[in-house]
Amino acid sequence: MHKPVLAAAVLLLCGCTLGPDFKSPGWSSPAAWFSSPAKPPASTPVAAPIDPTWWSLFHDDELTMLEERVARENLDVQVATIRLAESRAQRGVAAADAYPNFEANASYQRQKASNNGVFAGLSAIAAGSAANGAAGETAGGVKGARLGAIDIYQYGFDSTWELDLWGKVRRSVEAADADVTASAEARRDTLLSSLAEVARDYLQLRGTQVRLQIARDNLKTAQQSQELTRERAEGGVTTDLDVANASAQVATFAAQIPPLEQQERQLINALSLLLGQPPQALTDELATARPVPPVPPLIPVGLPSELARRRPDIRQADAQLHAATATIGVADANFYPSFTLGGSAGIQALQPWNLFTLNSLLYALGPSINIPIFEGGRLKSTLELREQQQKEAAVVYQRTVLNAWHEIDNSLTAYETEQHRRDQLAEAVRQNQRAVSLAQSRYQQGVADFLQVLDAQRSLFATQQSLADSTTAIDTDLVAIYKALGGGWETDFPDLQAVAAK
Repeated sequence: MHKPVLAAAVLLLCGCTLGPDFKSPGWSSPAAWFSSPAKPPASTPVAAPIDPTWWSLFHDDELTMLEERVARENLDVQVATIRLAESRAQRGVAAADAYPNFEANASYQRQKASNNGVFAGLSAIAAGSAANGAAGETAGGVKGARLGAIDIYQYGFDSTWELDLWGKVRRSVEAADADVTASAEARRDTLLSSLAEVARDYLQLRGTQVRLQIARDNLKTAQQSQELTRERAEGGVTTDLDVANASAQVATFAAQIPPLEQQERQLINALSLLLGQPPQALTDELATARPVPPVPPLIPVGLPSELARRRPDIRQADAQLHAATATIGVADANFYPSFTLGGSAGIQALQPWNLFTLNSLLYALGPSINIPIFEGGRLKSTLELREQQQKEAAVVYQRTVLNAWHEIDNSLTAYETEQHRRDQLAEAVRQNQRAVSLAQSRYQQGVADFLQVLDAQRSLFATQQSLADSTTAIDTDLVAIYKALGGGWETDFPDLQAVAAK
């Protein structure tokens, strides 16, 4: 009766797990992402499901090709993938503590004890006692024996198993599982950031190429005006002052081109780096200018309640809080006794031909218990540390969620207001183009001076550049929206083994 009761007690204890059980914290979400603006812009967000390949909204084949290369070529993503593999291996290390350890051993030693040491004395005493029993003790006592060398042959097995009575191992595995989840979300966050950065740099590259073309077109216009003033000066219709002003305008417009060319080259380099390529590796495919891709009239942004499922930083913070909660149970279990089952069995003999006889058998079996009595406050301080780390992780989670709401609201606001700004700039460009045409006509008719032409050209150039910047900003604001929403390839990642083998 006692053995079944003892076995039941052990099984009951093995099911005990100390420490708090993790429960994902709740979080409130707004009713909607946005409020209806008084004047809706040309492109508006709608509460429709997000396409994981959101960059396809731009309908740009080159951008789509670059995004498809990010997951397998970006070096930051590869590092995050390897770190995920490391966390999975660490989880295997933690899980191994739940199983018994078996070790096989074999040894050969040739030993010789000192002739003047303890073993020699004991041998002499034993020999003397035997002689006294037969013929009586001789005067002068017992002399030390001379010991020869011996051979010891041994092989066997050892095993130890610490019973997880208080759930220490189970909590360690739980924490390791949460760390694996956190690493997976960190990799997803790295991929999301890389996708957004590629899109942002690509759109800025196209915007820079548009600005570069605007600068070159205005330079040609200024050169035509310069030639016109020279002809009029030669004919005595105008003075050299107009020629000097026109030449200064040409030089001013020409000076705008080198910085834009530098920016174009740097953006191509930035895209090359994001794809793990050397400088200028993408020049052949990106140097040809293209217009900035237009945004669609409707952009799907999903529902607020789906944010925690999509945003990897929120899921990572949740997993980190889970891991911190589980480590409290590990620290709590250290206050209780640990029970270890141990055993060893083997064969030992002085001659090799006796290694397989029963008389050479040796073994040791038995449990052991380790009871913490005084640790100098280490266990208590460790538990307090784990509890404070859990509180910190909970605050980090709340901060992450709140930061997500702010990023979404800011990006949606920027997207809406920039479209209104773009509309005003487009009107300014139209009026400036009309002003340039009128100023040139009046100058050729001799009813206006050349300064009006110069002012009109400068104003047109400035508004055209601002319009190009605003058009690019709208596209990059759209990228910021999808980055804030956590969209982009939620399940498609590089192969772990292929990346680790590089």
